[in-house]
Amino acid sequence: MEFNDLAAFLAVARAGGFRDAARAGGVSASSLSTAVRRLELKLGMRLLNRTTRSVAPTEAGARLIERLAPALAEMEAALDVLNGFRDKPAGTLKLNVPAGVARIVLPPLLAAFMKRYPDIRVEVVVEDSFVDLLAAGCDAGIRYDERLEQDMIAIPIGPRLQRFATAAAPAYLDAHGRPQHPRDLLSHACLRGQFASGAIPPWEFERDDELIRIDPSGPLLVRLGAAVDLAVSAAVAGLGVIHLYEDMLRPHLDSGALEPLLQEWWQNFSGPFLYYPGHRHLPAPLRAFVDFVKDSNAAIT
Repeated sequence: MEFNDLAAFLAVARAGGFRDAARAGGVSASSLSTAVRRLELKLGMRLLNRTTRSVAPTEAGARLIERLAPALAEMEAALDVLNGFRDKPAGTLKLNVPAGVARIVLPPLLAAFMKRYPDIRVEVVVEDSFVDLLAAGCDAGIRYDERLEQDMIAIPIGPRLQRFATAAAPAYLDAHGRPQHPRDLLSHACLRGQFASGAIPPWEFERDDELIRIDPSGPLLVRLGAAVDLAVSAAVAGLGVIHLYEDMLRPHLDSGALEPLLQEWWQNFSGPFLYYPGHRHLPAPLRAFVDFVKDSNAAIT
């Protein structure tokens, strides 16, 4: 029995489809389909029920997964033991992160990490939606507290406190006035963001014990993460007011291209976490990254 065919079957079953498994594994969907068909032919039974939208294991396939997954995990762990004989760990580290983290948190950390461990190859998948790490073929993810998967180990990564900032170009404010209260934004042109689900999050402001949520309108709506730079550019061009992570707006605030608004109302929120399965053997690249993040946290405190 070909080991690669067994691994392909397990990857497709975990991902719930050939395309998702192919994207996670960096291979073609057709090669995975061929491998699974070859395995089913050798075994003389169907392992996966296929529809146009999804793939699900048959009863026989589910039983095989129960026995196969731990065995493959043990094989991966056994091979990873060889990393202990290297001067420095080697291999691939695959991270799943939202766009905001990719822009703000990762750049300084990854630069230092990759200089320390030149034999580790880092793959970063940018995805703002909630994901199943194992099904996506990732070693670890970075998310904020309310988006963490259950049964995961989580450690702080990056800044422990962040803020939402509100700003607009001085020319826009000269023409339309400067809001003195969050509710004044209801009469301004506001540049909004939308999640992949279609939901448009309200703008939140907080001062002392008062929390205000507003749902302003405006001339531009962009997909959060994927097109947020377009909204920032529109704000700099004077098209309206923007409400976004302070770190993303900071260069424009410092240059004067954007003017801060309602600073006493800027809302704080806790920083992101690195999370990974706690019940599995940690591959050497992930173990090195976890230790690196912990050391970085200790240096900050």
